[in-house]
Amino acid sequence: MTSDHYFSASPASNDERRTLRVTLAGAEREVMTAPGIFSPGGLDKGTAVLLEYVAPPRGRVLDIGCGWGPITLTAALLAPDSEVFAVDVNERSIDLARRNAKALNLDRVQVGTPDDIAEDLEFDTIWSNPPIRIGKEALHELLLRWLPRLAPGGEALLVVQKNLGSDSLQKWLAEQLPNHWSVIRAATSKGFRILQVNRPSDD
Repeated sequence: MTSDHYFSASPASNDERRTLRVTLAGAEREVMTAPGIFSPGGLDKGTAVLLEYVAPPRGRVLDIGCGWGPITLTAALLAPDSEVFAVDVNERSIDLARRNAKALNLDRVQVGTPDDIAEDLEFDTIWSNPPIRIGKEALHELLLRWLPRLAPGGEALLVVQKNLGSDSLQKWLAEQLPNHWSVIRAATSKGFRILQVNRPSDD
């Protein structure tokens, strides 16, 4: 067994870059991936479910746990005038997402660690395939760091595998977030749930 996980800050595996062709925002795109990150072989099933569901985002966008960047890139391609922020703890993921955004001429994308994001920044749209396998406590800490930073009227969409606790996570989020926010199951597809969190515009 190896300690080299996609949520490792510095992957121990060799940084062997390879180019893939994937469909993002309705067209085939060329992207770069590498070992030691989440889903280096292409678009994972959960992210694919999320990207099939979403409409073009509005306002300032955040991708939590960006990996090589499929959600980030899609958001920027669908809404080229929006600022898109992407965060990850894995330095290889950060580098790949930056390179992939640059290669696609997406110059309004900013990728970095969570600490690179200004603490007072709010987001109109949050999309994420959150890293469930980091463990419940770490996952809860991660979500409570970012979801409260939805701007008034903002919306978050999270894709979570049903058998990895999507329903219990939905209940937990409803308990943790302010009472006037809504947390609903927006869709179910291929064994995944899309959880939708909305902050009212008048709070």
